[in-house]
Amino acid sequence: MPISRRPRDRGQAAVEFAVALPLVVIAMLAIAQVGVTIRNEVAVELAAREGARAAAVSAQSGGAATSAARRAVALPMDVSVSVEAATVSVTVTYVDPTDIAIIGAAIGPVTHSATATMALEPP
Repeated sequence: MPISRRPRDRGQAAVEFAVALPLVVIAMLAIAQVGVTIRNEVAVELAAREGARAAAVSAQSGGAATSAARRAVALPMDVSVSVEAATVSVTVTYVDPTDIAIIGAAIGPVTHSATATMALEPP
């Protein structure tokens, strides 16, 4: 025997859906933005390691580090190299524009920075 509904209960599910949908969409956009931000952080760390490795074994540390870091990751980043007596340090910085709708505008740009240091090896 089917359950009969009162006339005033019609459309209740549609109203609940209309109330819940914006919250679900915002949560999904936030998850996507966090994923993109984590990916960019990992990419910056990879670029710093690759740059330091290339600089440690090259006679021209600055150029080798910059080109290796840019080859490793396709992001517009700044690469700085510091050579000391026995080590080389490469710092990579990238400003993430956080451009996913609604969430990106709410949190603004995020700056990712990573430094890798390696011992200089004779070329």
